[in-house]
Amino acid sequence: MNEDQIILTLTAARLPKLKPHEKTFLCTYFYDNPSDFFSADFLEIETLVGRPLPQSWNSALLREQAENDALLAKKRGISFVSYLESGYPPQLREIFDPPPVLFYRGRLPRPTLPHVAIVGTRKPTGAGVSSAFNIARELGAFGFPVVSGLALGIDAMAHKGCVEGGGTTLAVLASSPDEVYPKTNRRLAQRILETGGGLLSEYAPGTKPDIWRFPARNRLISGLARGVLIIEAPEKSGALITARFAAEQNRDLFVTRLSLDSPRGRGCVKLAEDGARTINGAGDILCEWGWAQAESSP
Repeated sequence: MNEDQIILTLTAARLPKLKPHEKTFLCTYFYDNPSDFFSADFLEIETLVGRPLPQSWNSALLREQAENDALLAKKRGISFVSYLESGYPPQLREIFDPPPVLFYRGRLPRPTLPHVAIVGTRKPTGAGVSSAFNIARELGAFGFPVVSGLALGIDAMAHKGCVEGGGTTLAVLASSPDEVYPKTNRRLAQRILETGGGLLSEYAPGTKPDIWRFPARNRLISGLARGVLIIEAPEKSGALITARFAAEQNRDLFVTRLSLDSPRGRGCVKLAEDGARTINGAGDILCEWGWAQAESSP
């Protein structure tokens, strides 16, 4: 990308009240002539998007913000990749709402390896903690990356287990990659980077983790994976949002058997009733995918 295309992409990421796929569309439409975007009037943007927008914006101010984002990203060691670049994760190109740009620290997903997303409650039982850690450790040992959200509970144990198994893990954040949340997991985030993994986000440097960003980021957790494993999800767990995205994105969906008997697994019971596959360990997932060398866990 040239400098103008970079600024266009970063500006699109900041556009208010637009959905991610609309931002991506505008990037694609104006990519060859970025200056046309900054000279376009608001009515033209509404026509291109195909719907009335609730508010206008100042293109000059947005461009200034994008230039500041580029400088801040460089200062804080954050890289970014546009939807229109070859380095953009191909898994995310398959979903309905791909972000126009991904900001990241560390490494992007390796497109040749199937990833497994592991998510669940922030308040797991001891059995849930052990299950998340051990399954992720097995996946890491087999060379399969684990994706999760760096939240407390199941997410954190999945990241830790994968690293312990010698694998790489990706944390998808509801903030920018320089604003790790929760703060108690900052050391874990650093460990993820040190072991060849990555911190990914659709949000520009300096973005705080507002509550509405968490459900939005869940589509990226499932979108980056071939399969999603839910461990201990109550009936109103955010992990069930990830499960819904997995179904919409045609990802494999798994639940652990222990979750079906767990007091914090009522949401998993419903998923199993609706067709999610029940597994004991990592070997069950890999055998499902035809990896004969991975024996099913007892």
